[in-house]
Amino acid sequence: MSKYFKPQIAVLFFLLLCLLSTDVSAQKKKSKAPKPAPQGEAVMWEPVTTKSLDLYAGPGGDSMMPDVSKVTFIKEEKKGANKKYRIKDANGRVWIAKLGREARPETAAVRLLYGLGYKTEVNYLVPTLTIPGKGTFKNVRLEARPDDVERIGEWKWQSNPFIGTREFQGLKMMMVFMSNWDVVDVQNEILQVGPNEHQYIVSDLGATFGKLGNNNLPIIYRLGRKTGSPKYYAKTKFIRGLEKGEVRLAYKGKNRKLFRGFTVADARWLSNHLNRLSDSQIRDAFRAANYSPAEIDTYTRTIRRKIDELNRAVNDSRLADVQ
Repeated sequence: MSKYFKPQIAVLFFLLLCLLSTDVSAQKKKSKAPKPAPQGEAVMWEPVTTKSLDLYAGPGGDSMMPDVSKVTFIKEEKKGANKKYRIKDANGRVWIAKLGREARPETAAVRLLYGLGYKTEVNYLVPTLTIPGKGTFKNVRLEARPDDVERIGEWKWQSNPFIGTREFQGLKMMMVFMSNWDVVDVQNEILQVGPNEHQYIVSDLGATFGKLGNNNLPIIYRLGRKTGSPKYYAKTKFIRGLEKGEVRLAYKGKNRKLFRGFTVADARWLSNHLNRLSDSQIRDAFRAANYSPAEIDTYTRTIRRKIDELNRAVNDSRLADVQ
C-alpha cells in the first residue's frame, strides 16, 4: 500500500464515524422529554393461563381482527424509520399500517410476549393491503389505536416502577432471546387503559428475529445486524454461560449494562414461563406473521433450542445453591 493511500483510508474512516455519531445524536434528540410517572396502577405483566391463549389471533383476539375490505387513508405517520400510514378499516377502527421488513417479526414478537403474560400492543399482519391513493402493499402490520386507550408517553429502561422485579428482568432477557438490536427508550410506551391502569409496553419490536451486530465496539456494533431472518436467527445463541452465580446472555450491541446481572432466580422465572408455550403456539405466532411453512419450522426449532439453553443454565449444578 502506498504512503499516500493510508491517510485516505484514515480520513474515510473518520468521516464514517462522524456520520454514525450524527445519526446517534439525531436519535437522542427525537427522544421525548422526561415526564412525571403517571398516577394509577402500573402494569407490565400479569399471570396468564398460557395453554388457553391463542397466539395466532394474539392479544386482540378474533374480535378485533381488521376488516380491510374497505380502507380509508387518514394521514402519513412521521415517527420512526419505517413508512407508516394511519388508516380506518371497514368497521371504523383506526390502525397504524407499518410497511417494510419489520412488519412480520414485530407481529410474531408481540404474540410471544403476550403468551408469557406481558402487556403488548394489539396488532395483526395483513398479507396484502390496498391504501387508497398510496398503493397496494405486501405483509403490512396493522397496530390498533382504540378510542379507549390513550398513549401517554415513553418509559425508561433505566428508570421505571419495575426495576428489580422478575417480570422486568424477564422482559430484558426476552429482548436478547428475540435478538432485538434496537432496545432504546423511544420504542417504549405507556398506555392508559381505563381510568387507573397504565400498561408499560415495548411498542416497537420490529428489530427482532434476525441477529445482533458482530461486535461490541462503539458505533461499529451496528455492522451485521439483521431483521426478520430465519436463517440468521437460527445461528444465534441466547445464553453465553455462567459467571459468579449469574446467567450471562449472548448479547452484543448498545446498552450492554442493561443485559447484565441476571440471577438464577430471574432466569428460572423466565424458564418456567417459556416452558409453558407449546410448539403449536410458537408456530401460530409466526404463522400469524405470514412466514412460510419452512420459515416457521426454522423459527420454532430455534426458539425451542433457546428455551433448552435457558433450562440447562438454570439447572446447572454450579448454580444449585445460588438464589
